[in-house]
Amino acid sequence: MARNKELNQKIKDERREQILSNALMLYAKKGLSATKITDISSASGISQGLIYHYYRSKEEVFVELIGTAFARLNVACRWLESQPLAPKEKIKFAIKELLKLLEQDEHAARYHLLIAQATASEAIPDEAKEIIKKENTFPYEVIARIITAGQKDGSIKKHDAQELALVFWTSINGLAIYKAVHGAKFKAPNANILTSMFFKE
Repeated sequence: MARNKELNQKIKDERREQILSNALMLYAKKGLSATKITDISSASGISQGLIYHYYRSKEEVFVELIGTAFARLNVACRWLESQPLAPKEKIKFAIKELLKLLEQDEHAARYHLLIAQATASEAIPDEAKEIIKKENTFPYEVIARIITAGQKDGSIKKHDAQELALVFWTSINGLAIYKAVHGAKFKAPNANILTSMFFKE
């Protein structure tokens, strides 16, 4: 009996992940307003009725994706900041890993694009707006703090830390949007091109 319960839960979790994955792809391509619940059910290969068993609306799916996007990004930022590495090494590691993620995980680029679209749009659920308002600045703050520490030890260029953090994230976001649009044609640039913007010779 317990095994059947575990199996049922596994099937539910996989189906939920399937719905989220396909919704992410559709929202990244079409946006929230142009995506219908029938599009999500069709892409997921399950009935519209079954979609409603998991989510009450396409807006609820959207809110969960926005929450997941920020949760993943901000957990990674907290982890990076907590590592016993020199500030320069943290920036180098972050750039290298983010570029690798963009090349290897198509969802990573779509999450960046989803955040960019949602942040620029008024036509999203209030709950998504609240998540963005609460979480959106955190990655910039973390990178700015790491940069400030690197400026103190002399390894990072003496420009405004907030502006350098903006350059860091807009570079990554721009590459992510390019990957989301061009797919398999995307090849990440050499990480040294990005790191050279931050490090002293």
